Amino acid sequence: MKAKLGMSPIAWWNDDLAELSDDVSLEECLRQSRSAGFTGMEMGRRFPKAPEVMLPILRQADVTLCGGWFSGTLVDEDLASNKDRIAPMIELFKAVDAPCIVYGEVGRSIQGDRSKPLSSKPTLGDEEMQAYARKVTAFGEWCAEQGMPLSYHHHMAAVVETEAELDAFMRHSGPGIPLLLDAGHLAFAGGDVLRAIDKHHARINHVHVKDVRMDVINGLDRTRQSFLDAVALGAFTVPGDGSLDFGAIVQRLADQGYQGWFVVEAEQDPRKNPPLRMAQVGHQELMRVMNAAGYTVETQGFPG
Repeated sequence: MKAKLGMSPIAWWNDDLAELSDDVSLEECLRQSRSAGFTGMEMGRRFPKAPEVMLPILRQADVTLCGGWFSGTLVDEDLASNKDRIAPMIELFKAVDAPCIVYGEVGRSIQGDRSKPLSSKPTLGDEEMQAYARKVTAFGEWCAEQGMPLSYHHHMAAVVETEAELDAFMRHSGPGIPLLLDAGHLAFAGGDVLRAIDKHHARINHVHVKDVRMDVINGLDRTRQSFLDAVALGAFTVPGDGSLDFGAIVQRLADQGYQGWFVVEAEQDPRKNPPLRMAQVGHQELMRVMNAAGYTVETQGFPG
């Protein structure tokens, strides 16, 4: 059983909340993450878009690109427009040998709007969910045909947020759209992470090991406070610093045969929670639970 450990640069630079960003370069972000033990980094806004520029930076840092977010709009827009927007990203990710592109649905989403409370999140009716799931499946199949698989990210404040919505999406979609399991987002939404692994493990091809502070989440007024308010208050953190039992989560993934990337994605205030220190905390906890679950954690960064 092999595992790879990566991070998201959102611990250093938050795209939606400028006040939660650390003013560090890409090279320093990669250096800190690698020094903590992580061998991969998902793409962020300070990454170059040309492979001939990105590859030397990754090589110097001894890090591989382990994924990256695509803002999909298939709930409202057509396949053609999304294909046009993702095509350059597919070519870039192929050139740097990334494992997948993370599909995040932003159509109708309120995740980036601080004026919209959590209770106003969009919902899809049964027929809408069926049509949406079929469209995303077709998009995933097309991306795979171009040489780059997707990984569907269920997300707070989006059309697939709750465990019931995830179940419906998975029921109506097909294997052409694999799943990114995000422990933190599912727990925030009130879902059972272990049950979701049991139900959907056959389609999981990427994992975000995001922890949560349940005291923050339980204290939210969802009729008044937004997703971004929750982030600013510290709803998310790294494994070992929050409320989730990653020993049980990682063991369940191992029991179901998952191998691949485990990516720490923990957006929070870098002044209160310095990214390097939090990376060290997260890596130490992940190594503990990975060893207990029988994983061999790969230590090679940039491919030889």
